[in-house]
Amino acid sequence: MGTTYDIHEDIKHAGLELIDAGRLADDCKEPWWNQSLARVNDSVARLGVFHGEFHWHKHDREDELFFVLEGTLLLDIEGRPTAELKARQGMVVPRGVVHRTRAPSRTVVLMVEAASVKPTGD
Repeated sequence: MGTTYDIHEDIKHAGLELIDAGRLADDCKEPWWNQSLARVNDSVARLGVFHGEFHWHKHDREDELFFVLEGTLLLDIEGRPTAELKARQGMVVPRGVVHRTRAPSRTVVLMVEAASVKPTGD
């Protein structure tokens, strides 16, 4: 399945602003959407709505946290069995690890990663 990515790296909220992630996710109609929500120190919290698969990639300098809010996220990691993350579960992918994410149905994910990360990989 070929997937088009709709990735927004602009920071949507400043400090002390309400972040309504539920509304943002509910309003999303794209199959693969990602929005930077807020900067926290040297990191960024991002909301993703996924249906389909992302390409294999890695981040040479940054770790990445995936935390599932709704649905099921399959996390393929080179040389390891696929991890299946359900709602309220998460996993950190360490820097340098080749991986891809897949969502067999609409899935909402919170990601936390260094602000320097390139979402599509290095």
